[in-house]
Amino acid sequence: MFIEVKGAKKIYGKGESEVRALDGASLSLEEGGLYVILGPSGSGKSTLLNMLGGLDHLDGGNLEIGGVKVSGMSDKQLVEYRRSDVGFVFQFYNLIPDLTVRENIQVVADITKEPLNVDEVMEAVDVKKYEHHFPSELSGGQQQRVSIARAIVKNPKILLCDELTGALDSKSAKTVLKFVESVNRKFHTTVIIITHNEAIAQMADRIIRIKDGQVSSNEANPAKRAAKDVEL
Repeated sequence: MFIEVKGAKKIYGKGESEVRALDGASLSLEEGGLYVILGPSGSGKSTLLNMLGGLDHLDGGNLEIGGVKVSGMSDKQLVEYRRSDVGFVFQFYNLIPDLTVRENIQVVADITKEPLNVDEVMEAVDVKKYEHHFPSELSGGQQQRVSIARAIVKNPKILLCDELTGALDSKSAKTVLKFVESVNRKFHTTVIIITHNEAIAQMADRIIRIKDGQVSSNEANPAKRAAKDVEL
């Protein structure tokens, strides 16, 4: 398996204020798939994403990606892991307002060891025509596509998407999901989408459900649909 999470624990607070964000979660996923993790607010899904992305340390259990034990990395090693192996797409686009579309993507490519071609990536998510525009000149859906391009240009092993359509209307959301799907197919990137939106699960290879800090199910999707056919 490409991703192996075993008995993952993450605890915030102590005593009566203790919160077990992850409480023995275990998960196995193959490389190159498109996965959707579902769960209500407070279920632990975003905490799991943070651990997969090397944004925080586990308090217990193990996490391996591509045979590398991420849960045992130092802070310095995690910085390098995030820089080279992980692409992030968040609900809010976090683009640099004073840089153009091309510059927002190029700045990530410049600090990456083996980046993809910037023009190829812009073409893949259909933002090449906006390359000289600034973020303020783009719609929300267009900005989200730029954030996807910025995440994928580093040629990451994993693309982690946290509520990436949460700030978009249904038409823009479907467009963004189509481009995430195309990234998965074109670059064979393992894609994990964290969401509370059940409809998005229609496009997944596997659907993972999180409840009370544990993986309650991890099942293949027998009725997978193309993003363009997802009913949002």
